[in-house]
This record gives sequence, structure tokens and C-alpha cells, in this order.
Amino acid sequence: MHLLQSPPWIALKSGFGWRGEQITLENAPRPAQILYRNLPFGLKIAYIPKGPALNWQDEQAVRQSLAALTRAARKPGVIFLKIEPDAPDEPQVTQAFVRAGFRPGKPVQPVNTIVVDISPAEADILAAMKSKTRYNIRLAAKKGVTVKAGRTPADVEIFHRLSRTTAQRDGFAVHPLPYYQAAFALFPEENRALLLAWYQNEPLAGLMAFAWQGRAYYLYGASSNAHRARMPAYALQWAAIRWARERGCTRYDLWGVPAAPPDALEAEFKHRRDGLWGVYRFKRGFGGRVVRYAGAFDTVYNRPLYRLVSTILERRSR
Repeated sequence: MHLLQSPPWIALKSGFGWRGEQITLENAPRPAQILYRNLPFGLKIAYIPKGPALNWQDEQAVRQSLAALTRAARKPGVIFLKIEPDAPDEPQVTQAFVRAGFRPGKPVQPVNTIVVDISPAEADILAAMKSKTRYNIRLAAKKGVTVKAGRTPADVEIFHRLSRTTAQRDGFAVHPLPYYQAAFALFPEENRALLLAWYQNEPLAGLMAFAWQGRAYYLYGASSNAHRARMPAYALQWAAIRWARERGCTRYDLWGVPAAPPDALEAEFKHRRDGLWGVYRFKRGFGGRVVRYAGAFDTVYNRPLYRLVSTILERRSR
């Protein structure tokens, strides 16, 4: 099960404008979680993030499951159902959705991510990183950066303040404080980490990572404008990898990077600074591999309203 299909994640989203519904599928090992979002005038959209859990090689099972989900989400006022499967960008996945009456939609989650294999020994994980990344991890320690686990509401507030600084500096969107507080509270302690990098008594950077069924996910990061040459972000990622290993995880998902094909990522990152390209430069150093997902697929129940809502959402995302 992907993190975004986990009960704590559905509980988190349910506190911020979504309502969750669990659908049992005959051909799936576990239920699919559908999220509904209310719009004005009694309208709704339906969304399945990183689900359902299917064997995408079994054409009949996939066809039956997608048909069942299409029926389940066809409720009064629902304009469309968007599904973003936890599936690779392969022709059979796209073809399965097209045959089931879906069309390619605009993704909500990153199409590309970087996944680090953290099953080897720590020395081997470090050896697989770029030499500059290894150097910066060691440099952070030499320059007095320490990483501590955040355990209190005050630590969540520190992380939120760092997030606002990051948003102002880099133009990234951040969640309000209650969102991070809810994520911290709803996930069991063994499944979430709030890590803060300190120099003396000053917080320099922070991250929130989550572990679920053998996989860890780095979802939220933040940093101040002070002491950036001390490389606190590198110390944080190494601490998060070690935290994930202690919880039995074998993969560490660094989350979003630019949506370009893998070959283009390597060809362009040295001279691109826009969007997530700087993020890719940082994340690639940890030695993982680029994983490209199939993207998003929409099945439409109300075509005129679908076009209107899609246009509005597109404008808001710019």
C-alpha cells in the first residue's frame, strides 16, 4: 500500500476539505481509498491518489476494478473521477485506462521521483551517492550541525516557520500550521519523523518523512536563510535515511523532481534553475534512480462542467 492510500493519510486529508470512502475490489489485495472534494453548488470531484493496488499485467482484473471504481464514484454532483495509480509509465497501464473510458488528466502528484535503495549497509549507501553529496554530509558534521528529532508541538511550529521562509525565498507553496500539526498527530510515532537541523541553538532546516510498509517518503522540507554553507539539508537527508532503515524500510522516496524524461533530466539539470530543477540537482546526489509514473487519468461524468473546472484548476496552478 502506498502512503497516500494509508488510513492516516486519508484521515489527514479528511480534516482539510476532503471526505474519504473505502471501496473493496474483488481483484485487489486491499480496498481503494477514494477522496471527495466539495465544490460550490453541490458539485464534487473524486480522486484516488496512488491507487488502486492492482496487478497491472492482469488485463481482466484491471478492467473489472476500473469499472467498479467508475461506478462507485458516480455519485450525485460528482463531475469526474481522477486516478493516479502507483504504477510505472508503461503502455499497458495507459491502455488499460483508455480501454476503461478514461482520458489522460493533469497529475496532482509528481510524475517523476527519485527512489534510493537503502537496503545495503550504510557504507554502501554512502558509496552510491555522488562524491559531492558525501562530502557535504561530512562537512555539515564538521561545521557543527546536529540533527534532532522533533517531538513536541513547539517543534512543529519551528518547522512551519522554516517552511514560510522557504516559501518566500523559493516560491514554493506550503501548508498552514494546522496541516503539519495534524500530520504529526495522526501518524503513529513509528511512522513519522520530524527532523530539525541545528547549529548551536538556532534551527537551520527541517523535514517531515513518513514510513509505510517498507517504504519511506520525504514529503516536506524547509530551511532558513542562515548558515546555508554548513549544509544542514544534507545532514537532514542522511539522518532521515538512517531513521527509515531503523524502521525496516528498504526504499527512500525523495518525492518530486521535474517531469522531464530521465534522459532529459541528466542532459539539462546543469543549466536549468527554474521550477524543480534545483531540487533535482540536490536530490540526484543521494544515488537513487529516477522512477517515472503513469500519470493521471480522468473519467468524466459531466463534460461541460469538467471543461470549466479543469480550466479553473489549471489557472490556479500557475
